[in-house]
Amino acid sequence: MEYRVELTDRAIRNLRRIYRNIEAADSVQARAWFNGLETAIFSLAQFPARSPPIPEDSNLRHLLYGGARDIYRIIYATDEPARVVTVLHIRHGSRQPFRKM
Repeated sequence: MEYRVELTDRAIRNLRRIYRNIEAADSVQARAWFNGLETAIFSLAQFPARSPPIPEDSNLRHLLYGGARDIYRIIYATDEPARVVTVLHIRHGSRQPFRKM
C-alpha cells in the first residue's frame, strides 16, 4: 500500500526557489534535473523508511538527490498509521544543519 506524499508550505517555497535558482524555465537540462527532483520526492510514496534518520532529529529522515556539489536533502516525516509522508524542507546539502520550525 502506498503512502500519500504531502508538501508543507515551506517545502513548496523551497521547490519554487530551486526552480528559479537553477533557471529551469530557460534550460532543458535544468528542467530535466528539476523534474528528477520532483520524481524523487514523490517516490517516497513507496517505502519511505528506506532513507536514514537525519543527524539533527532522529524522528525525521532525508532522501538525497543530485550528485557531486549539487546534493539536495529532502527532509520528511512519516506518519505510519495514516500512511502519510510529509516533506518538511528541501535544502542544499552544504547548508547549516536543519532546524525544525
